[in-house]
Amino acid sequence: MRWQGSYVAGPASSAVHPDPVHPQRAAPGTKRIMSSGNLTQPADGFGTLRQFARRQRPMERCELCSMGLAPVHSHLIELAQRKLLCACEACAILFSGQGVKFKRVPRRVLSLPGFNLSDAEWNGLMIPINMAFFFKNSLEERVVALYPSPAGATESLLALESWNDIVARNPILNEMESDVEGLLVNRLGYSRGYSAAEYYLLPIDECYKLVGLIRVHWKGLSGGSEVWQELGEFFTSLKARAAEVGQESHREKEESHA
Repeated sequence: MRWQGSYVAGPASSAVHPDPVHPQRAAPGTKRIMSSGNLTQPADGFGTLRQFARRQRPMERCELCSMGLAPVHSHLIELAQRKLLCACEACAILFSGQGVKFKRVPRRVLSLPGFNLSDAEWNGLMIPINMAFFFKNSLEERVVALYPSPAGATESLLALESWNDIVARNPILNEMESDVEGLLVNRLGYSRGYSAAEYYLLPIDECYKLVGLIRVHWKGLSGGSEVWQELGEFFTSLKARAAEVGQESHREKEESHA
């Protein structure tokens, strides 16, 4: 999956304009279609419309075996490059668990309404905006803190002591899978006084999807109305898919019901 876009504009002079002096004349190199009222228009315009209607979005393919993929499909992460790859189910299942080069990204999304993080602790993390995600990098053996920006994901240095203090009061973080899951913190609404802070344990591809969303839709200094609408839809969808867990770890909760 790729979260990027481009825009290519051709020169305005390349457009074919009708003859303003002799409207009955078609553009050079085109045929005319006669109708009531002696109106004319290029015949090849209909062919262009038909081609456009038949044109389909290219199918995404597994980046390991080239098999065609459904719109919703698995992802792998290449550990050394931190690169996400689209994968079919047959290839993805080969890398479930502890991989060496690739790891399969899981699909669970957990909402953590009882997450314990004080304002002082958040400010101590020295993250310049009220949104960030954290994940364990197994190759570097450390926790990485990243925040989204119009330029992409930006790393913020994280003291190990600060993270350990947060984990001590939130044991659910012990279940966060290295490299492929992250803790997403959204304090945008909380900082403005109109909603509670949101905390999620979720797949790492969702974190990078959020980064791509902000990078693509951000306009000007304040972001513009479009990016804030996109952010609202992202978190509404996330909340609808999330299973809610409290202070006890998800694993402990499952064992208590066994």
